Amino acid sequence: MGKFKIEKGDITLYEVDAIVNAANTTLLGGGGVDGAIHRAAGPQLLEECKTLNGCDTGKAKMTKGYLLPAKYVIHTPGPIWHGGDNYEDVLLKSCYQHCLKLGESSGLKTMAFPSISTGVYGYPVEQAAGIAVSTICEFLKWTEVVEEVIMVCHDEHTLQTYQRALNEYLEESRM
Repeated sequence: MGKFKIEKGDITLYEVDAIVNAANTTLLGGGGVDGAIHRAAGPQLLEECKTLNGCDTGKAKMTKGYLLPAKYVIHTPGPIWHGGDNYEDVLLKSCYQHCLKLGESSGLKTMAFPSISTGVYGYPVEQAAGIAVSTICEFLKWTEVVEEVIMVCHDEHTLQTYQRALNEYLEESRM
C-alpha cells in the first residue's frame, strides 16, 4: 500500500516522478498552478503540449518535465464549478483517477498533486478535498506501482482542509 502525505509547498519544486498540473482543456498554459508549472518547466513544455491537441475535462495526458525537478507532468483539466449540479464531483474524481492510472501504467513511483479546480475554477475546497482524499486513498490500497502520493497545498487554509478531509476519511474507514 502506498503512502499519502499532505504538505504545504510549491509543486514546481518537488523532485518526484510526476507532478500533476491543474490544466485547462487547451493544455497551453494559464493562470495559477498551470502558469507556474509552464514557467518553471520552460518553453519546451508548451511546445510538447501543442502536439497533444488538448485534453477533455476529467481526463489526463503526460509530458516530460523539462526544467522541472519532476521527470514528468501529468496535465488534467478539472471541472469549473457551476454550483455542484453539473457532475462536477464526477469530473473531479475522474481527474484524480485518470492521473493515478496514467502514473501507474507509466511505472511512476512518486506523484505530487495540487488541489485541482479549487483556484480560478471556483470548486469549494472543502468538497474538493473530500473527493481528492478518498480517490487517492482508495487507489493507494491496491496499487503495486505508485509508492507515494503527495498533496501539495499552496496555502494554510487548503492544507488544514485536506488534513481534516484525511482525518474524516480515516475515521470512516475504521467504522
